[in-house]
Amino acid sequence: MSVRRVTVPALSLAELVDLTQEVAEEVRRGCHAVHADAEDRWHVRLRRDDQVDVWLISWTTDQGTQLHDHGGSSGAYTVVEGELTETVWTPGAHELRDTVRAVGDTVVFGEHYVHDVRNVATTVAVSVHAYSPPLESMSYYEAEGGQLVKLAEAWTDDPEAPAPASLTERRAS
Repeated sequence: MSVRRVTVPALSLAELVDLTQEVAEEVRRGCHAVHADAEDRWHVRLRRDDQVDVWLISWTTDQGTQLHDHGGSSGAYTVVEGELTETVWTPGAHELRDTVRAVGDTVVFGEHYVHDVRNVATTVAVSVHAYSPPLESMSYYEAEGGQLVKLAEAWTDDPEAPAPASLTERRAS
């Protein structure tokens, strides 16, 4: 007897936007506890199923990610409190561009999106993130001479997992 695996379709970009905005409103109403940790960026998974995973993340001053993609997942995030600075790789222009994302802003992206998100403000920022299909891997990059250079790849279902040791070692040298 063969086992037939049913593939569940990923959420559309519009559905990801609606989902992060809905959960952001739940956070504003106090339905989800938020913590801030100056040592490690605090995060908690709020939902995971075959279609999507949803995360609540807080960012204290100077906390951020590294330039990364989402391993083939599309996504969206909504800023609930504070503001975040997003640095996005623009393939056609071969450059990185910074944009400040304020309370209520929602960013949606396809599977080839490469960005870095960080809090450069003095107040805590809070955001809701959703990935569909659920996150399974992330790749990390550096922009050099107008090119995007892949530094490392990690299998993970956690968008806040530490970067691979090889990337950490390269950045230290």
